[in-house]
Amino acid sequence: MSQIFLILIDGLRPDAIDAADAPTLQGFRDRSSYTMQAKSLMPTITLPCHMATFYSVPSGRHGITTNTFTPLARPLPSLVDQARTVRKRSAFFTSWDGFSALYKADHLDFQWSYHYVDENGIPRLFVDDILTDVAISALPNVKPDFTFLYYGTTDSAGHMYGWMQDGYLKQVERVDANLARLLPTLPEDAIVLIQADHGGHEQTHGTELPEDVLIPWMIAGPGIKQGYEIKDTAVTLLNTTPTLAHFMGVPLHGQWEGNVVSEILE
Repeated sequence: MSQIFLILIDGLRPDAIDAADAPTLQGFRDRSSYTMQAKSLMPTITLPCHMATFYSVPSGRHGITTNTFTPLARPLPSLVDQARTVRKRSAFFTSWDGFSALYKADHLDFQWSYHYVDENGIPRLFVDDILTDVAISALPNVKPDFTFLYYGTTDSAGHMYGWMQDGYLKQVERVDANLARLLPTLPEDAIVLIQADHGGHEQTHGTELPEDVLIPWMIAGPGIKQGYEIKDTAVTLLNTTPTLAHFMGVPLHGQWEGNVVSEILE
């Protein structure tokens, strides 16, 4: 069975893919099943959006509305937890320490994290370079069934320079260059989903503005239509976990609210 990769680029707006010099993202879109009209969920903030992505429920169910985690009042399994029930191995490569909320502690087989801000609170815009180096080195030895790679510096650049401003687009290009190094090292039969958690406007996000809500959602691999624009206008963060679970052979949990994006299947 194919190894599964979820690559999440924090704060990546769909229009930034063409506005920046990003040939890797553009090429991946062109050979994938994709939509540039997928939707984040309110509040369009990093941790609530990741909770919605991994638990396939909106904030009204998972209860997280800020970047501070509080235990779920009514627990349910995330993608990582559900994968463990069928002995699937999971690995995380992230540049933020807030993602322990996405799995039970003993359900993650490998973790690498490097905090994206320094002791003065200044974002380290080079951290994704290190993350890519580590992932390329570690993945052949770890051999996880599911891998989550989090590129967080685009969001940092958006807050620093403003979304769609030159500094933000330059950071998109830097992440694109890292993807150009990473993707060729993945197994030929890998299934790869690249998406964002939210967009942004001016130097912020968190609202219902289209600039904050619209995100790219692009998936490629065996059994998936190539160069296909998804017609379904209801793709959201909630669809990620059920869709990846389908390809992993992981049973969908009854409390997940999203569905498999079956339109992409060959």
